Amino acid sequence: MAGRIPRQSLAAFLLAVRLAAQEPALTPEQRAVVDHVSADSLRGNLSFLASDLLEGRATPSRGLDLAAEYIAAQFRRAGLEPAGDDGYFQTATVTVREPNREGFSMTVSAGGRTMTVAADEAYILPAAPLRLDDSELVITDGSQPLTSESVNGKAVLIVGAPRVPFPQGARPALVLSLVTALPSGPQVYPDAPPRPVTTAVIAKPTLADFVRGATDARITIHSAPASEKPVKVRNVAGLLRGSDPQLRDTYVMLSSHYDHLGLAPSGDDRIFNGANDDGSGSSSVMEIASALAALPVHPRRSALFMLFYGEERGLLGSRYYAAHPLVPPSQTIAQLNLEQVGRTDAADGPQIKTASITGYDFSDVPTILADAAQTAGVRVYKNPQNSDAYFSRSDNQSLADLGIPAHTLCVAYEFPDYHKVSDSWEKIDYDNMAAVDRAVALGMLRLASDAAPPKWNEQYAPARRYVDAAHRLHP
Repeated sequence: MAGRIPRQSLAAFLLAVRLAAQEPALTPEQRAVVDHVSADSLRGNLSFLASDLLEGRATPSRGLDLAAEYIAAQFRRAGLEPAGDDGYFQTATVTVREPNREGFSMTVSAGGRTMTVAADEAYILPAAPLRLDDSELVITDGSQPLTSESVNGKAVLIVGAPRVPFPQGARPALVLSLVTALPSGPQVYPDAPPRPVTTAVIAKPTLADFVRGATDARITIHSAPASEKPVKVRNVAGLLRGSDPQLRDTYVMLSSHYDHLGLAPSGDDRIFNGANDDGSGSSSVMEIASALAALPVHPRRSALFMLFYGEERGLLGSRYYAAHPLVPPSQTIAQLNLEQVGRTDAADGPQIKTASITGYDFSDVPTILADAAQTAGVRVYKNPQNSDAYFSRSDNQSLADLGIPAHTLCVAYEFPDYHKVSDSWEKIDYDNMAAVDRAVALGMLRLASDAAPPKWNEQYAPARRYVDAAHRLHP
């Protein structure tokens, strides 16, 4: 028996009708992309990438290699073409250096006293055996300029300053700096550059007071050469071939980094799982790639999906890609990089269905994405404090340096577990992450479909260097 509709239910129905009328209508293509993105799928992928099994995905490490294989499997599952030099992998070699503490000894004398520095208080990577016996030790805080004559062939200890400029052509025998904690793992380099000056960091705070004001400081140090080995690392690359004969040889890139910090030197929980940074970005790239690949007709342009190694080591993977591109940079119209898109508990307040883009005024890409995101009910905006400040702090920088309009999208620039072992997959807001990914997917669809590529903003002074790079890329 039909009854009267409760007033509350009628009000809710009318509100739903009104909101639906305000939302932009999705095309069938857009609807298919939006419907494909799943919070459960994101949770499944991220819970593996950020699991203890992968031990923090340091560059390089077994965990990083496992993550690369998993990402490649997801690209294969989605039907993407392999785009690397070895299937889905773009291979590179890094040089890993670690201290060799066997036989290490170090003493510093001043004012008739002697202090010993233990092997586990020093981090030094000499290229050849280092042996200084009762050598002069120059103490500097940077307040007075150094001369070549005052430092050549001598050891220099920097106290009370993060770094000190040396005169051109200066050749000290050793440069030491004081730190509160030594590096927790090996040092990783994109190649094996020459090291004309040996440097060391010392974690012994009392040394600063010991040598303060001394004019007769001397050092004795014996150190074996650092252990050094080449290690293979891999970017992961999958290609979705475009459907338009006129545009399929132009490309739009979606990327993130899949590495993190690895293992802490000690503690009950030593694994930096890196769920939000940047397992969230990596899972999102896989999810969006799958959504676009599932379309019956692919977007007009080709889309390159990239996962970079070594972002935490100094953008190593994206810089390698920029030097060895898999598709022509002159035909790459834009890059969108994803960082920390899973946490909504940002330091500057909750971020629900919002995202910010670095370098918002640098090019057309942010406004294109903001317009597409609105269709998915997500607000993409300029964060006034962080938009420009963070532009150079992720893998978009490497592509921007080539002249390609490239930006990073982020939900929470700072969040409570940033670079802590507590950045775990259980703390991700998967429903919000799915909403942001739907917005990004629509933005990618738009970038891959528009005939006109985005441009750098020639009127915005901070973007000038990228405008100039674009002119060199497209003379």
